[in-house]
Amino acid sequence: MAVFNDLNLENWKESEILTDSLWVIKERDKSGKHSNFYHGNFIPQIPHQLILRYTKKNEVVFDPFVGSGTTAFEAETLGRHFIGVDIQKDLIEKLKTKVDNKEYFSEMISGDSSKDTTFYKVNEILKKQKKNNVSLAILHPPYADIIKFSDLKDDLSNEKSLEEFLYGFSLVLKNTISILEKDRYLAIIIGDKYTAGQWIPLGFYCMNEAQKLGLTLKSIIIKNMEGNRAKQNKEGIWRYRALSSDYYIFKHEYIMIFKKS
Repeated sequence: MAVFNDLNLENWKESEILTDSLWVIKERDKSGKHSNFYHGNFIPQIPHQLILRYTKKNEVVFDPFVGSGTTAFEAETLGRHFIGVDIQKDLIEKLKTKVDNKEYFSEMISGDSSKDTTFYKVNEILKKQKKNNVSLAILHPPYADIIKFSDLKDDLSNEKSLEEFLYGFSLVLKNTISILEKDRYLAIIIGDKYTAGQWIPLGFYCMNEAQKLGLTLKSIIIKNMEGNRAKQNKEGIWRYRALSSDYYIFKHEYIMIFKKS
């Protein structure tokens, strides 16, 4: 058995854990508390797979961009503790009313994950719960300025340039690494962007920021984007646009797995 999950290798053929670097997931999981009210949230199958693969029951999962709570709900379902941060106070307050597992703690903080003051609160929660570190961090940041999530000045989706976005994201990474247990894992879920006639490899820029901070890249998973609401029922239009121009249609995003040494 791996030291970082509960997988029983005697029954490895029965495991639902994906091991290929291409994830073709046709439809998002809408069971339980999951909903699709929040534009830009990722499909529940991603944190579900990552939590099963990289944690054990009773360990702590951390999400510095908690959003509508996709990772929080999966942690609750799978028997993991959870700490989440989001800059939007209304989302945090809504999420607090939906997560009600009595056996595993689930703590939500309204704050900016790039700030040390926010992580002082995270460390206070860990201390209160008698935990030294988190065992897995899952980061699903804004894809730069593709979607504007709020009018807040410090929201990463409001950064005016790629350089400013990457600087802010690196601060979130640095803070997250500080609470991550040694030899455990951090995942970044990110896509690229296309602007002014140019493909911007946002995922690889974010990967570079993680590597500069000393994280070891373990895997890059390509996940298909079937059923994306922005393109839903518009496949013909997008194909026509692609054929009449010189680019290819976005059909993927990245799940990048890193290990803290």
